[in-house]
Amino acid sequence: MNPISKKFISVFLVFSLMMLSVNLYAKERRGAKLIITKKDGQQIEGELITVKPNSLLLLDTEGKDMSADIKEIEKILNVKKSKLLLGAGIGFLCGAVIGALIGYLQGEDPVVRGVPPPLSVEDKVLGYGFYIGFSGAVLGGIGGAIAGTDKTIQINGMTNSEIQEALDYLRKKARIRDYK
Repeated sequence: MNPISKKFISVFLVFSLMMLSVNLYAKERRGAKLIITKKDGQQIEGELITVKPNSLLLLDTEGKDMSADIKEIEKILNVKKSKLLLGAGIGFLCGAVIGALIGYLQGEDPVVRGVPPPLSVEDKVLGYGFYIGFSGAVLGGIGGAIAGTDKTIQINGMTNSEIQEALDYLRKKARIRDYK
């Protein structure tokens, strides 16, 4: 194995370890960011702490607890963080690995007189890795953008069972999931 491919592999491994270890530095679990619009038009914004049987408990930006009764809520907007960069990074990483493998498996080009100089395995690994990695980044970015779109829950007009389904969905997004 020549020095260029060794450098490529070592850079790839370091980058992979950094990307995959992001979760090790995660802080305490946070609740979803919600914007609640009440039937009277008032809006409440904050982090979802817990879902009570008939209300939602939020922590606003000033650190105050706020409660919203389900019967008074018109709609709830679950504001999600964008996952575009994460999706693009994962897509690039996967595409680069696949491209590098394809380039490696193609091997050396034969030497033919009168044709441009043949490509080496290292050139193919880098070229395919970059181009397929770029395609993966585009697709991953699109997937990440779709995954990070906000979700609106229209409470007004729902049946009791639909409201319970919405509350179960929100409970999964709360900082404290199993409030009794």
